[in-house]
Amino acid sequence: MNLLSTLKRSKSDPKVLEKGPSSFSSSDRLARNLGWFSIGLGLVELFGAHRITRALGMEGQEVMVRSYGLREIGSGMMTLSVDKEVGLASRIAGDGLDIVALGSAMHPDNPKQDNVAIALFMVAGVTLLDFIAAGAATGRHMRRGEVKDFGDRSGFPKGVSASRGLAKEKAKALMG
Repeated sequence: MNLLSTLKRSKSDPKVLEKGPSSFSSSDRLARNLGWFSIGLGLVELFGAHRITRALGMEGQEVMVRSYGLREIGSGMMTLSVDKEVGLASRIAGDGLDIVALGSAMHPDNPKQDNVAIALFMVAGVTLLDFIAAGAATGRHMRRGEVKDFGDRSGFPKGVSASRGLAKEKAKALMG
């Protein structure tokens, strides 16, 4: 049996007649794209740490780059989750760490300063996107106006007192 044959829709399944607008806003799409970017960058940092450190004149810092890769993967996964605000905040914190690490490589005896400057410029651009996405996601999912208190509600249409003993009465009616 073919694997794809198990994925085939049955005739009783509903059919999509037309597609409407996506429920994803542009901020949701930006956050999703940043999450996937973070996972991809994390994999590059994890498996290409030696090439990255060599290109930036930071030889000997491979362990740091690999740990930053793991952080990127974790941030990306959180950004793709339902708690995207936490993931985006984690990305912003990670951008700060990246800027500090790259800033430490901007010293006069580093022959790869030009590469470090380009990397700093790129991190700054992604940081701006992270701030935009975090602000939009927080604003979109934040409550507006007065917070309502429903503490006085029971969930019973006629109140709790009207519901007391109702099950016993119904059981007696069924039995007798």
